[in-house]
Parts: sequence; C-alpha cells; structure tokens
Amino acid sequence: MNTSALIRPAWTPATIALMVIGFMVFWPLGFAMLAYIIWGDRLEGFKRDVNRATDGIFAGCRRGSDKAARWGNGSARTGNVAFDDWREKELERLAEERRKLDDMLTEFDDYARELRRAKDQDEFDRFMANRNKSTAPTKADPSAAKRGKDSNLLDD
Repeated sequence: MNTSALIRPAWTPATIALMVIGFMVFWPLGFAMLAYIIWGDRLEGFKRDVNRATDGIFAGCRRGSDKAARWGNGSARTGNVAFDDWREKELERLAEERRKLDDMLTEFDDYARELRRAKDQDEFDRFMANRNKSTAPTKADPSAAKRGKDSNLLDD
C-alpha cells in the first residue's frame, strides 16, 4: 500500500479529522472511518481475494458459454461431413458413458448408505444389549435379607 497517501489506514491528522467530522455529520460515517483506520491495511488482501473468487466464478461462466458456442449443442457444423458425423457419434458415446457412470454412482451411494445404516443398527443393538444388561435387576443382597425388611441401612 502507498504510505505517502494523505488518507491511508493509519492514525494521521487527516484520518482523525475525517473520523471526527464523520461522527459530527452522521455517526455511521465516523464508525466507517474508524474501521478504515483500524482494519484498512487488511483491505488490499480482502479485495484481492474477492476479485480472485469472482474471476473464478465468471471464468466458469465464460468457459460454459464458449463451449456451448463452440459445440452448438450438436447444431454447429464444420463443413466436413465425415468429421461432423464422427463428432456426433463420439458425443453420443460419451453421453452414454456419462449416464452409465451416473447410474453406477447412484447405485454405489445407495449401497454405502445401506452399509452405514446396517452398521448403525448393529451399534445401536449392541448398545441396547449392554444397557439392558447393566440395568437388569440383580439378585437381592443376602445380607439385607438377614437384617429384615424394616431395618435401616444407617443403623449398621
């Protein structure tokens, strides 16, 4: 960042004056100037990251529109009939392969989901069996029978 600028994210007389004037005119302007003074040095990296992200998004849109224009969704012809026929057959073959791969992916996801469900069910059944074992009523303490029903445990 240029350190010789009059208004830069630092505690300079100009930025302090703008902050005070901002608070006097409209308080959110004063807060905005205060935020710029405190965190303004991070603004350059933030702008660079935002620009890089939006460039990536719009580059994907450009690639998609270029591809659609180039292939024309099967309607654009090059003038070479043999090449156009071969290209259409290859595109159909690739589309069929894509459908097969998508079907296989769906089948695998269903299989993996069923395995996870079975594993979860097994773990739950094991938990319930352990829980039922630990909460099952145990045999009465023989020493309690000797003391009698009405005896108090604190009397011992």
